[in-house]
Amino acid sequence: MAVLLATTLAPADQLAWREALTQELPGETFVDLHDTASGARIDVAVVANPPAGCLAGLGDLRLIQSLWAGVDRLLDDPSLPAGVPVARMVDPAMNRAMAETALWAVLSLHRDHFAYARQQREHRWQQLPQRRADEVRVLVLGLGQMGATVARTLLGAGYRVSGWSTRLAQLDGIDCHAGEAALAPLLGAADVLVNLLPLTPATRGFFDAAMLSRLRRGAGFINFARGAHVVEADLLAALEAGQVGHAVLDVFATEPLPPEHAFWSHPRVTVLPHAAAETDVRSAAAVAAANVRALREGRPLANLVDRARGY
Repeated sequence: MAVLLATTLAPADQLAWREALTQELPGETFVDLHDTASGARIDVAVVANPPAGCLAGLGDLRLIQSLWAGVDRLLDDPSLPAGVPVARMVDPAMNRAMAETALWAVLSLHRDHFAYARQQREHRWQQLPQRRADEVRVLVLGLGQMGATVARTLLGAGYRVSGWSTRLAQLDGIDCHAGEAALAPLLGAADVLVNLLPLTPATRGFFDAAMLSRLRRGAGFINFARGAHVVEADLLAALEAGQVGHAVLDVFATEPLPPEHAFWSHPRVTVLPHAAAETDVRSAAAVAAANVRALREGRPLANLVDRARGY
């Protein structure tokens, strides 16, 4: 049996993944997409944005292991073999990286660092009122492993943290809620919102004019999940109206963000190039390899995706 590495990565990145996975799984035979006609019997596919249709017809396939945390693009492929378990990447190193970036963004909003950056460009010296962390209410949407790590990190920094998810989570010290009825009051109370929701049909376009209008006026908006969660024109309108005070955006409807996009030059938008939590090849290869070994040894697979829910 063989392991297929199916990606649309640059050749150097593909090679780095193959070397890392080979080191973790020295007894495995690895093939790339151009090797699929070699006759190798492929029972595992390790994927990163694979070309649509590339897994169709692999009759021996027993596991599809994603190298990315988000699997929305993968599940959107109608030719994805039905009945084959799909596992997403849950990497503690990526969770920590996301928590670090979220803490930076929340702290920068809390302490007005983005406002001071605007003042510097204007050569303006003005001290702004300084709040304590325990006076700042942060709402984290999405309390999976990454969202939970972010929420705990913010709590440890002294913020008043609440969380919302589609299913009720239990996190010590975090005020957790679930369900549509609970969301509006949480939005209205939050000084800063951090979006880490999975992208599903129900959350696509989630932050439209109606949802943004429920935010506390002037709240900070942080989107580190998926660009498709946000109706960008509605967010721009909310920024112009002062409904959203400042937005920190790492993901966008079109990536790379087009040079002419209004976000680049907007004084109340901070743009990151989808870099809030990059995948660490070393740690993620170890996570993927552990699932392949579990398959070989007949043990339960980790981080399986519920296709019906989309994550």
